[in-house]
Amino acid sequence: MEKSSSVGASWADQWDYSNHGSGGQVLEKKKKSSGRSWKSGMEKTKAVAVLGFNKAKEGSSKGFHWIKDKYQKTTQKH
Repeated sequence: MEKSSSVGASWADQWDYSNHGSGGQVLEKKKKSSGRSWKSGMEKTKAVAVLGFNKAKEGSSKGFHWIKDKYQKTTQKH
């Protein structure tokens, strides 16, 4: 059975940013050249995360109020 390293870079090699061997040097160069896009990507990720959090918060709030209203309707004395 062949090892995956003979086919190409393993998952660990692709994400290893240390500077050992030629693979690390290639990744280091890519990391340095993409500094702006990385920052832009992080800003986009943060914006999406904040938007998602706000939607979840709003949905939870609406759900809580719906449950509260249902509970109050069932416990009111007529």
